[in-house]
Amino acid sequence: MLIRERMTKDPVCIEPSVSVLDALAILKKHNIRRLPVCERGRLVGLVTQMDLLKASPSEATSLSVWELNYLISKTTVSDIMARRPVTVTPDMPVEEAAMIMRDKRIGGLPVVEGEKLVGIITETDIFDAFVDLVGVRRGGVRVTLLLEDRVGSLAEITQIAEEHAVNILSVSTLPPVDGLGESVWRLSGDRMEEFIQALKDRGIKVLHVA
Repeated sequence: MLIRERMTKDPVCIEPSVSVLDALAILKKHNIRRLPVCERGRLVGLVTQMDLLKASPSEATSLSVWELNYLISKTTVSDIMARRPVTVTPDMPVEEAAMIMRDKRIGGLPVVEGEKLVGIITETDIFDAFVDLVGVRRGGVRVTLLLEDRVGSLAEITQIAEEHAVNILSVSTLPPVDGLGESVWRLSGDRMEEFIQALKDRGIKVLHVA
C-alpha cells in the first residue's frame, strides 16, 4: 500500500503572508490541524494548530485590546512556520510514513513530488490503513498463533485453512523472540471449530480466539 493511495490529495494550503488569526479560521472551517504553506504550488513550510495557538496572545497578557489587535494583525504564518518540514513522496509505502511519524513524533507529513505539494498524510490516514490491513471491518474470527520462525510455518497454516474451507481475510506477524513469534489471522468459514482443532492436533499453539 503506497502513500498515494491513502493521502489527502490537493490539501488545503496557505501562503506565508496569511495572518495567524486567518490561519486558525481556516483550520476551524475545514476541521483540520495542520496547514502546508506554499508559494505558487511549491511547499515552503508547515504550520500546525499548536503553532498558531502558541503564537496567539494569552488571556493573561497586560496588553490593551488595541495593542493585541495590532500584534495579531502583524503576525503572519511565515513568522512561525516550520521552514523545512519532513516530507514523503507518493510512492513510498504507508508503513514508512508511519515509522517516520513515530520516530519524529509528528502527526502528519506533506507529500511532495520535487518541491510541489501533491497531498498530505496524517495519523488518521495511517490508522485507517492499519484497520483495513488487518481486516477488522470484514468481521470474521481473530486467531492468534505462536509459530516457529522457519520457512513454511505460514504455509502450513494456509494449507490447514484450505483443507477446512476457511477463508483468510488477513495475516499479520510480530517479530520473533527466541525463535517464536505471534501471528494474528482473521478468518471466516463455517468449519472454524474443526480448523482450530486441526491446528492443535498438528502441535500449533493457539494463543487466542475471538
